[in-house]
Amino acid sequence: MLTPCTIIAAGGITVLLAGVISGLTGFGFALVSVPILIIFLPPKMVVPIVLLLSNVTHAIILVEALRWVDLKRVWLLILAGVLGTPLGTYLLLIMDGSTLKALIGAVTTISALALFAGFKKPIHNERLASVPVGFASGLLSGSTSMGGPPVILFFSNQGAEKQVFRANLTLMFTILSLATIPSQVVGGLITKEVMTYTLWFTPALLMGTAFGIRLARKVSEQVFRRVTLIVVMATGLSAIAAGAGLL
Repeated sequence: MLTPCTIIAAGGITVLLAGVISGLTGFGFALVSVPILIIFLPPKMVVPIVLLLSNVTHAIILVEALRWVDLKRVWLLILAGVLGTPLGTYLLLIMDGSTLKALIGAVTTISALALFAGFKKPIHNERLASVPVGFASGLLSGSTSMGGPPVILFFSNQGAEKQVFRANLTLMFTILSLATIPSQVVGGLITKEVMTYTLWFTPALLMGTAFGIRLARKVSEQVFRRVTLIVVMATGLSAIAAGAGLL
């Protein structure tokens, strides 16, 4: 049984790393933090903690990236995502912890492998595809706090310009995170204990995100995207192992 101090220390390191990766690439905070945090905290606590922390890191990145947002391209994705979040929260409430850990790990690993392999299949009717992609992202956001993979793969497939890609992702994740909060409050997921851990982890988040943004200006993005995906795959596999009772 881990003590609260041990959880805060381990969680702080995890959030710091996730913040660095998020600041560097514009995505990946939940993908990195959730699979590690669920090793020593229940998924029904981890998801709202990461949701609240994600709002902070998204806000920091969005201040820098807002001028590159392409609303015409992203509004339908956002709308479909918002509609999918309540169903995702419902799944979080009814699913058992082990199943949810395995689901989170599988989503993380498959998404990372696809991105690492350079999966690309251009979609000609982008508006039509935005509805299921956005809904899937909202569903995952509400149930696992990891709504990124469908949209990341979608924009990668469509060859979105780097700054527009990053800005649109950040805006969508910000709105999805905010849209998920009310349903989690109603579902009783955002508790005093969740808020306490969130406050303890926030300094690590701020330091990690600031360092990641600074690092993005100096280091090859391609190299660090590959490093990010390797970390994501490793954490995804650890979540699967935790769900199977191996950790």
